[in-house]
Amino acid sequence: MNDILTNVLDQWKSGIDDHDPERVAALFTKDAIFQGLHPYGVGRDTVTDYYESQPLGLSPQYRSLETRELSDDLLLGYLTVDFTFTDRPTLTVNLSVLLRRTDDGWLIAHYQVSRL
Repeated sequence: MNDILTNVLDQWKSGIDDHDPERVAALFTKDAIFQGLHPYGVGRDTVTDYYESQPLGLSPQYRSLETRELSDDLLLGYLTVDFTFTDRPTLTVNLSVLLRRTDDGWLIAHYQVSRL
C-alpha cells in the first residue's frame, strides 16, 4: 500500500520539480477532482493549468501520515507537504489523495490540499 502511494507521489514530486505540468497531470484520472490552494476543478486540464501557474523552483517534500486501503482498487493517503520556493518561505499543507487502480496503473482520482 505505502509502496503504491510512494511511487505515485515520487512521480508527482519529480514532475513538479522539473516544472512539467503535463507530466504531473498524467498522474491524475481524466475526471480527477483537484483542489489545490485555488478554486477546485475537474480533469487533467485543471491540473495542468494549476501547475503551469506555479513558480519555477517550486519543490514539494512530502511525508505520509496515514494510508488506508479502501478497496482492492482504491487507496487513501493523508500527508503533510512542505512546498519550498526560491523566493519566499516554505508553505506547509496537509494533502489528502485518493488513488484509483486503472488500466493505466494507479492514478490520483481526488486531490485536496488544506492549510491548518
